[in-house]
Amino acid sequence: MKRLLATAAVLVAGSAPAFAHVGHGATESFAAGIAHPLSGLDHMAVMVAVGLWAALKGGRALWLWPATFVGVMLIGGALGMSGSLAHVALPFVEPAILASVVAFGILVALAVDLPLWVGAAIIGAFAVFHGHAHGAEVAEDIGGLEYMAGFALATASLHALGIGFALFAARHSLRPLVRVAGAVCVAVGAGLYTGVF
Repeated sequence: MKRLLATAAVLVAGSAPAFAHVGHGATESFAAGIAHPLSGLDHMAVMVAVGLWAALKGGRALWLWPATFVGVMLIGGALGMSGSLAHVALPFVEPAILASVVAFGILVALAVDLPLWVGAAIIGAFAVFHGHAHGAEVAEDIGGLEYMAGFALATASLHALGIGFALFAARHSLRPLVRVAGAVCVAVGAGLYTGVF
């Protein structure tokens, strides 16, 4: 466990921007918003991992943690929209996104059981960076609301996929597979850091 945490700390501390979002594609439609999270490993890994972790926690975390991610992500998106009056520059966006891939992978792989509100705070802290990155991609001459709505729906769907997989695994005595999925998430983060992906 200490070795995994030390490796993650080195990856996060030395992370260069992943540039997973800048110039990623069209942001003017609902369909583009839905497609966007499905087009990158960083998006899919984090969104599914949040669902996995919520299912491991169970209870109110099943809905609160995914809802926190989506809600705070939308706030971050509004802050990042360059065409809005509320545009706020946020430092270290790409390194924070890369760190979230590793962090959520570790939380799932180690089945870390935190209090409900501590987990929500961690999820919200990372979600604001994800949202800001996507809001910053929206061109100044469009509103971006349709894009963000599509992105929110796709994000919630990926959370639901993670929850569904974890619940299925628990029901069929395959719970270790959930932790393996967390380890895969850590590997994806390492791959993004090293440029393998």
